Amino acid sequence: MTATRPAPPEPATAATAAGVEVRLEGLVRRFGDVLALDDLDLALRPGELVALLGPSGCGKTTALRALAGLERLDAGRVVVGGRDLARVPAHRRDMGMVFQAYSLLPHLDALDNVAFGLRLRGVAAGERRRRAMEALDLVGLAAQADRYASQLSGGQQQRVALARALAIEPQVLLLDEPLSALDAKVRAQLREEIRRIQTEVGTTTLLVTHDQEEALAVADRVGVMRAGRIEQLDAPEAVYRRPTTAFVAEFVGQVNRVPCMVAGGAAHLLGARQPVLGEAADGPGTALLRPEDVLLSAPGAGGAAGVPAVVASSSFLGPTSRVTVALADGASLVVQLPTADAAGLAPGAAVAVGVRAVPVLVRQPADG
Repeated sequence: MTATRPAPPEPATAATAAGVEVRLEGLVRRFGDVLALDDLDLALRPGELVALLGPSGCGKTTALRALAGLERLDAGRVVVGGRDLARVPAHRRDMGMVFQAYSLLPHLDALDNVAFGLRLRGVAAGERRRRAMEALDLVGLAAQADRYASQLSGGQQQRVALARALAIEPQVLLLDEPLSALDAKVRAQLREEIRRIQTEVGTTTLLVTHDQEEALAVADRVGVMRAGRIEQLDAPEAVYRRPTTAFVAEFVGQVNRVPCMVAGGAAHLLGARQPVLGEAADGPGTALLRPEDVLLSAPGAGGAAGVPAVVASSSFLGPTSRVTVALADGASLVVQLPTADAAGLAPGAAVAVGVRAVPVLVRQPADG
């Protein structure tokens, strides 16, 4: 006989607890000759969601595992809420974790999966059922409380995993590639839910992902990692529009590499004079230009001045299109523009290429 489930609670409206500050200080982790974390420093503000982004092997997952207590450190400190956790084992660090693999117990239904962590913590049966149902309601799955993992979609299973992590009311929530196993549409929907829930609950959260769009969409700040260190930690818009290094500019989003000449703090390229991000010495360089900052117009038409080019190809992306143009010197540029503006730009069409009035980052020979 099936036990009677408690009625779904009213929607959760308040944070379970105020977020805590998290500090990773001088983390060093070696695997043989590989330096996975190279004196890494990272601070998360109370209640903040920070996403770590970077290529495979950059150290982002190692940093998350170090915070969780799952990775031994060669040097450095992990401080949560002012408390040094160096000697605190993983199971006592009061952290909720969600991984790419859902790791649901197949013999338990959704409610009992969510309640499992509470059971391990010795929470009384009535209280753990109440908190588990509250967590399921928070992720929109109260109606599926009696379903087993095999009866749930991939997106629903990941919601159950998130509810399980939240049910213990952790000080810190750790998300390690939580959406990478899902298809694109479900991934986009669930990332919005994760952001809504994280904001509502107020838990300090560290997200590790290889998905740039995911990081930019959900994070308060994005940390771009390279070779065990953070190259830039900033608001998503700043990371994309105002990168501090060429690596960040080239890793996050797409860039055109356009030869330029720097003089007096400005870069001269494509018939325009653009302000330079940061500092650049006078002399030759390569401007890193976003596709949406390149302008196309008919030759001789009013608007942006530019240089002559020929359309090489066009890719339809729904509301936007990407057009590749060839310059007279043989170089090519990718231009992103509204699809309506790309109509009629068939291969072979003559165009003029200009630059939107935005600051550009310049890579110079001395940069390596």
